[in-house]
Amino acid sequence: MRLDGQRESGNIEDRRSMGPAVAGGGGLLVVVAIVLSLVFGIDPRQLLQLGQQIGVQREAEIAPGQEDEQEVELRQFVSKVLATTEDVWKQQFPALVGKPYQDTTLVLFRNGVDSACGQASSAVGPFYCPRDMKVYLDLAFFDEMRTKFRAPGDFACAYVVAHEVGHHVQNLLGLSDKVTAAQARAGEVEGKHLSVRLELQADFLAGVWAHHAQKTKQILEAGDIAEAINAAQAIGDDTLQRQSTGRVVPDAFTHGTSKQRIKWFTHGLKTGNLEDLDLLFKTPYEEL
Repeated sequence: MRLDGQRESGNIEDRRSMGPAVAGGGGLLVVVAIVLSLVFGIDPRQLLQLGQQIGVQREAEIAPGQEDEQEVELRQFVSKVLATTEDVWKQQFPALVGKPYQDTTLVLFRNGVDSACGQASSAVGPFYCPRDMKVYLDLAFFDEMRTKFRAPGDFACAYVVAHEVGHHVQNLLGLSDKVTAAQARAGEVEGKHLSVRLELQADFLAGVWAHHAQKTKQILEAGDIAEAINAAQAIGDDTLQRQSTGRVVPDAFTHGTSKQRIKWFTHGLKTGNLEDLDLLFKTPYEEL
């Protein structure tokens, strides 16, 4: 990707100095200390003091300003990618709905984080919380993409960020609430089908972002599109199920197959046409 000269977003919230225990709050620590003291006869004050010392040590280990060179580069990269999504959606969103685009905030964390949607560990991967309208990302996920998912490349990482911002766009459009309401009325399988449609729509929106970012900023280099397609291939439900269990269960899909994810990202990339947004919910499920 060509991001030299691009601005960095001001909507980055860095929580990497907060480990999961700190993010979880002190109330839980008090409860645990009391329970352990009753079971083992240990003075709860000693346990609380030890917990506080561990929390302080954890914060000291990953305090801001103690990033290594790779982390600095990744943070700056993510910030620039986020800035390009802001620029694209500030232009495209009003044309679609006639009102201004509201920026999302991207929260950087390590290991675990608190959000308005609850606590989450890094194991869940990047996610968007519609309740606080924030994207959550552990930069270590990009290492997983390269090693675990075999989807290296800077544009593959940018695709992930753009997909989560796509969920923010859906939230601003009221689509997320509509799907949630429809899922409450649907059966289990149909509910997952709705989830797949929403995720594929976010892939489409990531493609729309790439189309317009290239048109206005010329961010793409040779091989970038292949990186994004490889990433979409690697994180398709069928691919992940096959790797983890050796079999594919379509009724358990929540994000779409590799083929579907590639199809809709590519459609957004080629057309940049937001008027096709409804196609994801008008197309028969077996034709997605």
